Amino acid sequence: MKTYDAIIIGFGKGGKTLAVDLAKRGQTVAMIEKSDKMYGGTCINVGCIPSKSLIIQAGQHDYSQAVKNKEALVTKLRQKNFDKLNQLDNITIYTATATFKNNHEVHIQNEEIEETIYGEHIFINTGATPVIPQIEGILNTRHIYTSAEMMSLEKLPKRLAIIGGGYIGLEFSSMYARYHSEVTVFEFGSRLVQREDEDVAQEILHVLENQGVNFHFNASVTRVENLDETVRITYQDQQGNQKEEIVDAVLLATGRKANTNDLGLENTNIQMDSRGNIIVNEHLQTTEDHIYAMGDVKGGLQFTYISLDDYRIVKDHLFGEGKRTTSNRGNVAYSVFISPTFSRVGLSQQEAINAGYDIKVAQLPAAAIPRANVISQPNGLLKAIIDTTSDKILGCVLFCAESEEMINFIALAMDLGLPYQKVRDHIFTHPTMSEALNDLFTI
Repeated sequence: MKTYDAIIIGFGKGGKTLAVDLAKRGQTVAMIEKSDKMYGGTCINVGCIPSKSLIIQAGQHDYSQAVKNKEALVTKLRQKNFDKLNQLDNITIYTATATFKNNHEVHIQNEEIEETIYGEHIFINTGATPVIPQIEGILNTRHIYTSAEMMSLEKLPKRLAIIGGGYIGLEFSSMYARYHSEVTVFEFGSRLVQREDEDVAQEILHVLENQGVNFHFNASVTRVENLDETVRITYQDQQGNQKEEIVDAVLLATGRKANTNDLGLENTNIQMDSRGNIIVNEHLQTTEDHIYAMGDVKGGLQFTYISLDDYRIVKDHLFGEGKRTTSNRGNVAYSVFISPTFSRVGLSQQEAINAGYDIKVAQLPAAAIPRANVISQPNGLLKAIIDTTSDKILGCVLFCAESEEMINFIALAMDLGLPYQKVRDHIFTHPTMSEALNDLFTI
């Protein structure tokens, strides 16, 4: 039986970064990835990179050409990720299914090999997989896709239904509307993005409706079925009336769950929570101290930069002082790439009120930003929540062009505990989107 210092299951951001680190420290590493289409992980292959490629190309290329460009980009990055690990002598890459036999032994199998290997440490980095909702006909109806499958379609669907109005659903609705699909979103709730403030949610709705996206709220999809090459969707509206809609394709944007299929966790002492996420402590150790879980498979925020920070936590626990934990990451920002980009960090206004803060709220329409008008993207809203006692920034929403860059500045200011006046009085270059923060924080 082959023995490795470390077995890493899953080629995602945290796992691949850890693999290189361990190899450079002289440790032997087995990297196991189930599919040769997933070298580099979800982000590169079926998540952030392909979706952002298609989003950026909307308005520049027709859909078919955009898909080809996206595929070329993903293929190049996937090969680079493979080569980065494969060139290191201490790393052995297995493209195979990994199944635990016990707390130290992992069985690997593909069409060519079947063997069991031993790891002193094991790191689970298998990510998450789309949730398939329990809707009649969902498993045997054609033209129904997950987000990954959707981005591989070479032909633009003329009529697209999206089941789910969360962040993925909104990102795809904006993207496909800009490629001139007729997009309809079926949202079970009464409004968009429940965790955001009402005024922010309304602004997002307004922008997307202006892009041509239609919304059905309080809509429960009960059945899907094919009519020749189309899909008939049966749903129940808020009043309990049964209605139908005919579309060419359906995107399932109903969330993601930890990808633990085939892992054989029942053969270990690793425990999962009620949602199927692997339970870890603040150092990312599972209930077996030598086994760690990183990235989406442990639940929580599902971002590739969280997976990267998970690597930092594991590295510090193994080789450092063990001071870095999941509880002291700082303020984690996120962006949703609708057009314009929606970005947020920290508390919403309602969350701050619920937490008992005495607050003041700063707001600025994106149309007031010179740069936004120069680049013909005046839509959106900027909003900041300030603690009146300390003058510190509690949270910030930037729903405007280039907010994915701007939000990092705010997150850093919050981590440093700076009063909002430091941002208000900072000298920004001109004309930029960032200089709008001067005006936002003039309250």
